[in-house]
Amino acid sequence: MLCARPEAVVLLGALLTASLDPAGGQDSTALSWEVQRYDGWFNNLRHHELGAAGFRLQRLVPANYADGVYQALGEPLLPNSRRLSDAAMRGTAGQASRRNRTVLGVFFAALVSRPVFLVGDGPLHLSCLSSLRRDRPCLTLISHRSLPWARVPPKAAALLASLLPSLAPQNIALYEWLPSFLQKSPPEYTGYRSFLDPSISPEFLAASEQFFSTMVPPGVYMRNASCHFQMVLNQGIGNSPALRVCNSYWIRENANLNSAQAVNHLLLGMASQISELEDRIVVEDLRDYWPGPGKFSRTDYVASSIQRGRDMGLPSYTQALKALGLETPKNWSDINLNVDPQVLEATAALYNQDLSRLELLPGGLLESHGDPGPLFSAIVLDQFVRLRDGDRYWFENTKNGLFSKEEIAEIRNTTFWDVLVAVTNVDPSALQPNVFIWHDGAPCPQPRQLTTEGLPRCVPLTVTDYFEGSGPGFGITIVALCCLPLVSLLISGVVAHFRGRERKRLQKKGKESVKKEPAKDGLSAMEWPGPREKSYPITIQLLPDRRLQVLDRRLSVLRTVQLQPTQKVNLILSSNRGRHTLLLKIPKEYDLVLLFNSEEERGTFVQHLQDFCVQWTLGLDVTEMGENELFRRAVTKQQRACILEIFFRHLFAQVLDIDQADAGTLPLDSSQKVREALTCELSRAEFAESLGLKPQDMFVESMFSLADKDGNGYLSFREFLDILVVFMKGSPEDKSHLMFTMYDLDGNGFLSKDEFFTMMRSFIEISNNCLSKAQLTEVVESMFRESGFQDKEELTWEDFHFMLRDHDSELRRTQLCVRGGGGGFGDTFKPNVGCRVSFITRTPGERSCSQELGLPALEASELGGPGLKKRFGKKTVVPPPRLYTEALKEKMQRGLLAQKLRQYKRFVENYLRHIMCVAVFSAICAGLFAERAYYYAFASPPSGIAETTFVGIILSRGTAASISFMFSYILLTMCRNLITFLRETFLNRYIPFDAAVDFHRWIAMAAVVLAILHSAGHAVNVFIFSVSPLSLLACIFPNVFVNDGSQLPQKFYWWFFETIPGMTGVLLLVVLAIMYVFASHHFRRRSFRGFWVTHHFYILFYVLLIIHGSFSLIQLPRFHIYFLVPALIYGGDKLVSLSRKKVEISVVKADLLPSGVTHLRFQRPQGFEYKSGQWVRIACLTLGTNEYHPFTLTSAPHEDTLSLHIRAVGPWTTRLREIYSPPVGDGCARYPKLYLDGPFGEGHQEWHKFEVSVLVGGGIGVTPFASILKDLVFKSSLGSQMLCKKIYFIWVTRTQRQFEWLADIIREVEENDCQDLVSVHIYITQLAEKFDLRTTMLYICERHFQKVLNRSLFTGLRSITHFGRPPFELFFKSLQEVHPQVRKIGVFSCGPPGMTKNVEKACQLINRQDQAHFMHHYENF
Repeated sequence: MLCARPEAVVLLGALLTASLDPAGGQDSTALSWEVQRYDGWFNNLRHHELGAAGFRLQRLVPANYADGVYQALGEPLLPNSRRLSDAAMRGTAGQASRRNRTVLGVFFAALVSRPVFLVGDGPLHLSCLSSLRRDRPCLTLISHRSLPWARVPPKAAALLASLLPSLAPQNIALYEWLPSFLQKSPPEYTGYRSFLDPSISPEFLAASEQFFSTMVPPGVYMRNASCHFQMVLNQGIGNSPALRVCNSYWIRENANLNSAQAVNHLLLGMASQISELEDRIVVEDLRDYWPGPGKFSRTDYVASSIQRGRDMGLPSYTQALKALGLETPKNWSDINLNVDPQVLEATAALYNQDLSRLELLPGGLLESHGDPGPLFSAIVLDQFVRLRDGDRYWFENTKNGLFSKEEIAEIRNTTFWDVLVAVTNVDPSALQPNVFIWHDGAPCPQPRQLTTEGLPRCVPLTVTDYFEGSGPGFGITIVALCCLPLVSLLISGVVAHFRGRERKRLQKKGKESVKKEPAKDGLSAMEWPGPREKSYPITIQLLPDRRLQVLDRRLSVLRTVQLQPTQKVNLILSSNRGRHTLLLKIPKEYDLVLLFNSEEERGTFVQHLQDFCVQWTLGLDVTEMGENELFRRAVTKQQRACILEIFFRHLFAQVLDIDQADAGTLPLDSSQKVREALTCELSRAEFAESLGLKPQDMFVESMFSLADKDGNGYLSFREFLDILVVFMKGSPEDKSHLMFTMYDLDGNGFLSKDEFFTMMRSFIEISNNCLSKAQLTEVVESMFRESGFQDKEELTWEDFHFMLRDHDSELRRTQLCVRGGGGGFGDTFKPNVGCRVSFITRTPGERSCSQELGLPALEASELGGPGLKKRFGKKTVVPPPRLYTEALKEKMQRGLLAQKLRQYKRFVENYLRHIMCVAVFSAICAGLFAERAYYYAFASPPSGIAETTFVGIILSRGTAASISFMFSYILLTMCRNLITFLRETFLNRYIPFDAAVDFHRWIAMAAVVLAILHSAGHAVNVFIFSVSPLSLLACIFPNVFVNDGSQLPQKFYWWFFETIPGMTGVLLLVVLAIMYVFASHHFRRRSFRGFWVTHHFYILFYVLLIIHGSFSLIQLPRFHIYFLVPALIYGGDKLVSLSRKKVEISVVKADLLPSGVTHLRFQRPQGFEYKSGQWVRIACLTLGTNEYHPFTLTSAPHEDTLSLHIRAVGPWTTRLREIYSPPVGDGCARYPKLYLDGPFGEGHQEWHKFEVSVLVGGGIGVTPFASILKDLVFKSSLGSQMLCKKIYFIWVTRTQRQFEWLADIIREVEENDCQDLVSVHIYITQLAEKFDLRTTMLYICERHFQKVLNRSLFTGLRSITHFGRPPFELFFKSLQEVHPQVRKIGVFSCGPPGMTKNVEKACQLINRQDQAHFMHHYENF
């Protein structure tokens, strides 16, 4: 109210802030008086904090908490505060004050106590009554004599002097208002007491504020200076005699108070209006319609105050009386005789009749009637006296130099009446001298004591739903953000599709010159394969030898039907829907349904078929029916497959005497299906398909001709059963006799050399004819010579069986592997290839197939290591297998728990470094999360954000700290040069640098999970901020929001898309979704370029990450704390790579090898040092892209050039193969140059750190081992001292032709390996499990050829060749027995993920035992 006069505000602002012109002729001098701080600090020079804002409260009575420390009392010990308010404070309004206290005194009391309550500094705020707002500067009492009057213009100085009496609020509050309120005067002022604590007491906060609530009327009068009480305009209701209090809360724009004159009328009205009676009753405006916090509805002011008193630990009513030396009541009726007994009874009932539980606030209100009760009076008087006597700046203190005695006397004579007259310019006669008390005869009495009658009803608070209309948009936004990975996945799928098309186009490009001749005499049509399947184009040929052939669009044979002379063909034509469909039924075959473009095309085919049948005397029956009926009648390939499944089920059930119930479930109409299946006959194509072979294979023709006893071109159930019995239950003699009969082509009972050659050729067919005719002739001659039949041209069956005398066990295990057995039969009849590939036995004797570890002598000797003899030239005598007869130590059988503990122990031993690194990194991330979460939950400055969104702020801030650390230090896992250097240091013993890529993936996955949680936390924050009023947001974000009174917060989309943190956060999620999806293993294999391009988004990612936290919306930027050091290290590592990438390297030689492998040999840069097993990254700008691809060096470190073997599996490698193709003609080849980055280290280069190492390569994954093998042999030839004494190299390939270049390297190694350091085992997987009899015969031939000529039949190497997949577990077990003194064996694998997983699984199984430990290092491609 002191600010109502604009001249004073302008003048004081100029005095305190403006730089006045010193034109008065005097320089500015130091002030002769001390300037008081706005927050009360340093008021007391001994104890600076006494009475200061934010300092502790000064209790008059010890605190009363439930646990004695901080937990507030509550139900059931104390009653519900709302029920207590209803029982003790409810009543009828309209009872006048007994002392005729005015409403102006009530509101002045609020003016005095409210600032004290807000800041807690009595001395300060008793002199700063000009404003209720904490953010406004206070007007300090100053002496006009002490001001630098020389700097103030004379007119302004005169104005300030005239206003001096109005700057005496301390005098008014203590010597005018307080006596009118307490009906007693404070003691005389005796001077400043420095040892007195003037701090506010919690008892005063409750007593001073809550007692005034009983005096608040339901409305406030307004009048002018002529005593006219004006009517008040109420919006939508009409006029009323007074302003309704409950409808005027926080209304900044009131039509009744739109001018300074209206405010004057309000002050005059309050000076004439009598307040409510000073008792327990509080009007409904405060009890039922007090505005609640935030967006909540109305609340109970009294109930809230009671609850706040409990939170502050206020003592009980009787405790306070005793502490202050006042008389305590003995029973409830002694509290106040003027209180209605029913009210006391209701209150006592709530406290269970226990007077000692009665709280201070309700007790103080109940004891008051007409004046404050003894308790409230004592508390208020004590507080004001301490505020006065403990204030060094009190105006009566003559020692502070602020005022002279004359000025003090002038201030003491100033009343609030003087202030109002000076400020409002009203007629002095319109106000009574004491504006806090209205006496009879005072001017302008109130019309009547105001009640709720005639006043507008209290309107419940209109709750604004700030989120109204935003729900769908918010949900769509969240769903859209969640769908970002799906969108990225869709984009990656499209990219992968086009890259796949490009790869196929490049693959077809090399085959364009070998296109097949167009089909002659073929008719085009569409074949309908069956319901719910798509038709496809075919070409039908009617060939001269009674064959009907179906070709696909590439002119590959899909189906061939051999028609017999007596067969009758049924042709069914469709009679509707364009008449362009036909069904061709051929006995013992599944039907052929053809769709033509028109009836004319169908007629052409029908005419050709009729002519074909007439030419070959075939019967043809033509009928018509509807198209739908035609489709229903058709027996499709799917239906034929179901019939054949039943065929094979019953076939095996009869051969193996399987119970019919175990033969698998049959359809409902099983009897009919079984009869149909058992009467069906297999064509040659179906027979070949059941064996997994091609119909035109020589072996299939021989077997089919032998089984087809009636010669009708089909196999019946009985014919197939007869031959199956031989395989399943026949002796080795039966099986060899069957083979003999199959290839006795002329049926004379003898097997000639030509027929034997034909048999061998049929065996070799499944290995893609990998042997030449001369090699095969050599095999046949050697087998005849070894058996002593070199002089024979024909063999009897006895001779043939004698040739197989050493392989009786293999023939005994030979079975028939038939597809389509179903129901688990396929697994039953599959051969156990591991039974053929075996290793060392400790004891002689026969073993079961699953336990057998016996190995032929040749392999046993080779596994022996140093005992291996050279196998050059003529046949050598192989010593018998070395038997290990040492007894195994018997161990106690352990329980399940002990076994699990042992497995856990071995796992920890194997991955101790990995576990420790992951644990340390995870602990750091968890610590950062916990530190930030704790800080914002309990230790942060009281900004209000934790109270507003507790879960959201903890989740978002905690994850932000962890994410910042993860995304910063993930850069270190990509410092390839640094890792290559560090892995050669002692740190490699503690940190698994070889697992850098796996650690990179692990960090990335953990970081993306935390990023999702971070986004979820911010989604919660955005929702809460979107429903919080603007006043709250202005407190939380004072630098962003200004409380303009609208209370309307920003919508959710403002937080998402119109703020720097929000927009960058959305962009970060987009970038993460793209990078993570395109970096997946599935997509990376299909489009490395997509992975390469999107992963370079990391630059944009880190830029957005820095911007994201730079806005300082919640906290100062912290990302640089984590990012700076890793970024500098990564930048230095990148500069090292860039320095190498700028050097062009010339390609010396380029060879195009089989299986799409390109061999590049290029210059070795000066100073380029590397180790065997390391890899490099190359780029070729001629391809139009600068992307780098990793490849392992196949050259050895001692060679002068570098070499790579690159398989064409994608567009980049396929195009690379094209540009390095040899030039056409005699032109000199000029190869494009390469850019090199590397070398980089990996686990394979540690092969030399183990006494025994096992190298496992699959496919193109053998490239690192080519370098290792050459390096090993070179070092051994120089006599270098190496820890590694033995290397076992396992090469897994579909066919040896796939990577013939490696065979040349192995051959070179074998020639130079004079110390038998390397043992090579080759596994050809294409030969496994196709037809066991033929594979067995091939195995016999291979072993015979190796025994005679000391080299493999297939590879020409001394290395042992196996058929099938390697049994890693059995192999590793044998190594433990061969090398019992070795405690650690290194296993290094590179190849397809499936193979490396099998190796890892075998290592884990073996490592569960307390024997040699296998340490596995692997690399997938």
